[in-house]
Formats: sequence, structure tokens, C-alpha cells
Amino acid sequence: MDVVFDSSTLILLAKTGLLRFTIENYQATIPEAVMKECTGRDFDDARLIKTLIDDGTIAVVKKTNRKDVARLCKDFKTHFGEAEAIVLALTKKCPIATDDLLAIKACKILNVSFVTAMHFLIRFAEKGEIDRAAALYYFEKLSSYARYDQRILDDAFTRIKGGK
Repeated sequence: MDVVFDSSTLILLAKTGLLRFTIENYQATIPEAVMKECTGRDFDDARLIKTLIDDGTIAVVKKTNRKDVARLCKDFKTHFGEAEAIVLALTKKCPIATDDLLAIKACKILNVSFVTAMHFLIRFAEKGEIDRAAALYYFEKLSSYARYDQRILDDAFTRIKGGK
């Protein structure tokens, strides 16, 4: 399945060590602005993302409708990269991976399917693609980097451990 990623989720997955596994299971596409945001620093996560772009594992789309992107930025007060990712997801008719609160609100209003880094982890654990012990390790890492509401963390922890 094709998924458009924005910077927030791409970076979180890279920092936690889940990015390679995620893109083995999903076709990752990003807009050019997200590429620039994610690779413009000299950190391990940025180097990993750049490597995956350079080897073609993560596809970069260089052209989006700038008028639509500008309108999203204005209407939803999102950053350019998040707006460009939403426009790309709408164009490709696929979900967007975002952990950005303003982008999530825009997706809800625009009826765009979205997933977060935590969604990927929960899915991998529930499908048995990552064993529960490893999933709990990734959960701790993700919890330390991301800003999830406590009820989201509680629900994710329960689901990763095998509850509903």
C-alpha cells in the first residue's frame, strides 16, 4: 500500500529504529518539502532518511499543486511540508502518515485517511510482524520522542501487550 509521509512521522520512525521495517511493508512517498525538512540536518535520522531516498526506497515527488498547498497552509495553519504531504495524499488517494496535530486536524476535516507512527507500531504488534517484547521496546522509544496524549499511550500499550 502506498502511504505519503510527512516529516514528523518519518523522523519519529527513523529515531526509533522502525523506519526500515515500515518501508519494507509500505511504499513510502514524500513531497520535496518533506525531503528538505528531513535531510537538512546532520543527525543519524536525517542520514538514514537521505540514504533511503538516494537508493530509491523512499520516492520523492517534486511537483505538487502549490495553490492547494498555500491554501492548506493558510486555512489550517500547517507548515508547508505537512500541507504539501496532505495535497499529495489527496492527489494519490492514499493515506498520509503524520504525527503533526494541525495536519491531523486538517485530515479529519478534509476526510483524508491518516496514520501515526504509533499506528504502525500497534499494527506490527497485532499482526505478529514484531514480537511483543520488541514492540514494547519500540513503544518506550516512541513514547520518549513523540508527544502523545496519555490516553493514546495507555491504549497503545494495552493493544501492544495483546489487549483490546
